[in-house]
Amino acid sequence: MLTRRSALALPLATSLAAPALAQQGFPNRPIRLVIPWLPGGSADTHLRVLAELAGRNLGQSVIVENRPGASGTLGPAMIAQEPRGDGHLIGQMPVTIFRIPAMSRRPTFDPMTDFTWVIHLTGYVFGVVVRSDSRYRTWEEFLDYAKANPGKVSYGTPGVGSSLHITMERIAAERGIEFLHVPFRGGADTTQALLQGSVECVADSTGWAPMVQEGRFRLLIVWSAERAKRFPQVRTLREVGIDIVSDSPFGLAGPKGMDPGVVRALHDAIKPALFDPQHVATLERFDMPVRYMDPEAYADFARRLNAEESAAVRRLGLRMD
Repeated sequence: MLTRRSALALPLATSLAAPALAQQGFPNRPIRLVIPWLPGGSADTHLRVLAELAGRNLGQSVIVENRPGASGTLGPAMIAQEPRGDGHLIGQMPVTIFRIPAMSRRPTFDPMTDFTWVIHLTGYVFGVVVRSDSRYRTWEEFLDYAKANPGKVSYGTPGVGSSLHITMERIAAERGIEFLHVPFRGGADTTQALLQGSVECVADSTGWAPMVQEGRFRLLIVWSAERAKRFPQVRTLREVGIDIVSDSPFGLAGPKGMDPGVVRALHDAIKPALFDPQHVATLERFDMPVRYMDPEAYADFARRLNAEESAAVRRLGLRMD
C-alpha cells in the first residue's frame, strides 16, 4: 500500500520508473481483473466495459475473472495473497473489505497493509424492492408491518457484512425492528429469490431496475443522497426521516508492494477509460456516478473508510465467528 510519504513522492518515483518500465515492457502479458461478484450485476457489467477500454490503452488484454463469495471479499483475499505485485493482477475493492476483517477473529487479510491502491471509480445507487404483488405499497407500510411482526419479514442482500446488510440493520436498530436477513452471493441470485418468493424484499444496487421498469418489482426507497434519475418519484431515506446515505464506493487495487511506476501506468490507462463516453453511458444505466480518485487520494480515502466501517461493525456487534 502507498504510505503518505511514498504517495507524496509519487511523481518523482514515476518519472524515475518510466524508463525501467519501458525496458521491462510492462505490461508484458494480459492483466487479470478480479470482480468479486457473479456475472451480470451492475459492477460486473461496467467493469467489463472498463476492462476493454483500458486494455486498448495498455496494449494488452484485461481479462475479467469473477470470484464471488464471502460478501465480495473472496476476490480481494486472493489478491492479498498474491506474492508478485507486478501489476498483472488487480481487482475491485468493495467496501466490505473494511468490514469483514473487523467481524472475524482470524481475518485472512488486512485492508491497510495488503493492498496497493490504483484508482477509485464510482459508487452505487441502492434501494429496497418488493414484488409488484406485495402487500407493501409504501416504505412506511413495510416498516410498520416489520415492526409489528418481529423476525418475520425477510430481506435478501448480496452477503453478510455488505453495505446492504449493514444499512438494513442500521435502519432496524433505529426503528426498533427485527428483520430476517437472507444473504446471497450476488445480485442475480437476490433477483431470482425475490421472483420466486423466497424473500419478501431485496436490498441491492440497481440491477433490479429493469424489473421495476417492467412493473414486476416495486421500488420502495433509495439510499442515495438525492433521488435516482431514473426513478425521481421514489424518495430517499433522508426524505422519510432516516438520516442515512449508503452508496458503497469502490475502486481498483493490486497486491501490496507494487512499484509506483507500475501503479502510475495502470492508473494512466484506466483513468481515460473511466471517463470514456462508452463507459460513462454504462455507469448511467445503473445510476452510478463517476467518483475518480488518484492513488494518493484513494489511499487516504481507504484509511478513512477503514476506520469508519470497522467502527460501525463494532457498534452493531456484528460477528462472523
